[in-house]
Amino acid sequence: MVEDRGRLGGKSAIVTGAGRNIGEEIAKLFASEGAMVAVVDMDSGRAESVAAAIEKSGGRAVAIVCDVSRTDDIADMVSATVGAFGGIDILVNNVAISDNKDIFELSEDEWRKTIDVTLSSPFYVTKQVARWMVDNGRGGRVINIGSTSGFKGRPTALAYTAAKSGVFNLTQSLAVQLAPYGIIVNQVSPNMSGSPVGREVFDRNRKVNNLLGRPGEPEEQAKAVLFLASEDASFIAGANLFVDGGTMALASFADAPKAR
Repeated sequence: MVEDRGRLGGKSAIVTGAGRNIGEEIAKLFASEGAMVAVVDMDSGRAESVAAAIEKSGGRAVAIVCDVSRTDDIADMVSATVGAFGGIDILVNNVAISDNKDIFELSEDEWRKTIDVTLSSPFYVTKQVARWMVDNGRGGRVINIGSTSGFKGRPTALAYTAAKSGVFNLTQSLAVQLAPYGIIVNQVSPNMSGSPVGREVFDRNRKVNNLLGRPGEPEEQAKAVLFLASEDASFIAGANLFVDGGTMALASFADAPKAR
């Protein structure tokens, strides 16, 4: 029996891309607040390491290897979570990849892969998790991880910015369609928090353009996700929460690309 403690006491959560960076911190914070956590990642070593750390700290977690761009993998992941914890209450769609290229450098295969993982996978995963919730007569929470890149152009990414823009509208449409079933959908949009998408190193001295003058910590994103997953956010639906150090407040002052 799970002790009913913390803001998520007794709840079961799935966190995708939970093997590192923001996803890892979300999983660990959820567990510290009483949730049972499915640590989902493509890298088995990372997933197992995070799950083991949670268990060592007195929480409950299971490591699940899943390619969230494959619906068969997702079905197995949902079944494994329900088998381990008896149900699903919270889904965090965190996983993403980035192209970091301009239109002339980006191949069609890279475009398709980035869109599939970053935009399509939240649809694929949410559809199966929401179906389980509805079929079992229980509501829940879905939090999508967006990005400030979904709200403005970038000189060094194209598929990623398009995908994250789509995630925002996906969030709103899912919120409209799932609210009648008691499933509340929201979004958190980070900027420059932890290591960049697809990279390992967190450079706390890298150049930023925000009001606080520093990159964000992964833990700061996790706290925002926890808020939306908890009863503290009981009257928030279909919303996007920028956790960006004020980046979007300065969006109109971004440096223009140089002519070539």
